[in-house]
Amino acid sequence: MPRRFYLATLGCPKNEVDSAKLAGRLVSDGYEACGSAAEADLVVVNTCAFIEAAREESVETILELAAARRPGARLAVTGCLAERHGAELARELPEVDVVAGFGMDVTPGESAGSASPVRLRTRAEVPSFDLLELPRPPAEGPWAYVKVAEGCDRNCGFCAIPSFRGRQRSRPAAAILEEVDALGVKEVVLVAQDLASWGRDRTARGRGTGEDFVELVEAVAGRVERVRLLYLYPSSLTDRLVDAIVATGVPYFDLSLQHASGPHLRRMRRPGSRARFLERIERIRRAAPGAALRSSFILGYPGETESDHDELLGFLGEAELDWAGFFTFSKEEGTHAALLEGQVPPQLALERLKECAELQDAVTARRRSELVGTSSTVLVDAPGVARSYREAPEIDGVVSVPAELAVGSFCEVAFVDSLGPDLMGEPLATGQADSGAPASARIGAAR
Repeated sequence: MPRRFYLATLGCPKNEVDSAKLAGRLVSDGYEACGSAAEADLVVVNTCAFIEAAREESVETILELAAARRPGARLAVTGCLAERHGAELARELPEVDVVAGFGMDVTPGESAGSASPVRLRTRAEVPSFDLLELPRPPAEGPWAYVKVAEGCDRNCGFCAIPSFRGRQRSRPAAAILEEVDALGVKEVVLVAQDLASWGRDRTARGRGTGEDFVELVEAVAGRVERVRLLYLYPSSLTDRLVDAIVATGVPYFDLSLQHASGPHLRRMRRPGSRARFLERIERIRRAAPGAALRSSFILGYPGETESDHDELLGFLGEAELDWAGFFTFSKEEGTHAALLEGQVPPQLALERLKECAELQDAVTARRRSELVGTSSTVLVDAPGVARSYREAPEIDGVVSVPAELAVGSFCEVAFVDSLGPDLMGEPLATGQADSGAPASARIGAAR
């Protein structure tokens, strides 16, 4: 009987890709996936360590799965928490058999039962066991994330990711396209810490091939019905890239803004301002009046004043983003912000977050209700659940459709009602469409 594994994934879409590659590696090593820790010979937790709340969730999940596993099963912890706090995990959690940072195998070997502390790599170091280039099995659903690069060369004041993910390492275009072809999906979601900077490191380090990110987007769009981009720095969003995104038929823009006050953004070691961001958004909407826009914002970063907060509220009201996420500042060891004066009391940061979220919830609900009476092409992700180009998987609202529509199919629907972030869709008389790209005439149908 084959050995069985259970893999739990926490954190961002980039971790989802890492887990898919880990699963593929385990299958190639003779393991078989199963549905619960109680059935598994090996339980793997792919952790997140971006902020304190994520670390707490990771530890809670580790302990829950340790208790749920069957007698004799091994427990391995990998991912960002293992890389960043491996020594502490090995010392404080005797339930764990293997602590595997990036570049380490999760399968218990000779070290099983004595989890080894994990050291941090230098930013220039590349692991010998590289998840980025591991093959992965075909996707189980109609869409999949594809990671095009690892690490980050930026130096944002609040972010510790470069300290444990390392410098940016872009994958060759040929490897990315080979993975896209092998997945067999209708929609590919490209992800990276700094997506639009893909390829720059290869050119800068003498390994360039003349390819650029726009060419990569166009190449992926030629292979699948939909290509979606997550995590675009506004400073990297050129007019050429805007036009390329619109041309794919998926005018969805996930902009990494973090705030809207110019002086405060400089404290965060970020470029931009309210006026510059609004100008960029206006450029996007001129190119595609029906474009969907998403961003995320940090409340309570050191030095944030009431004036800064008012600037952000004003921006949210003017920008009318379709989607936005809000997070309170997390003091991360080793970051520039950890040493700054003017730390904002957590309760005040939470109050500011709630004020922003309330404003944005109303904007989102209104923009969704304005779509009622229009139509679009949707991709059916699961029975009764679909998405148009306006909704990224797992993070945005959905379109509810009749359960009998085939999973993985495209269907033209009319939006007949809205409920907060979600829409209700009814198939048009023409039935299911042949292409997943929204018809150009419909892209601008609703602002």
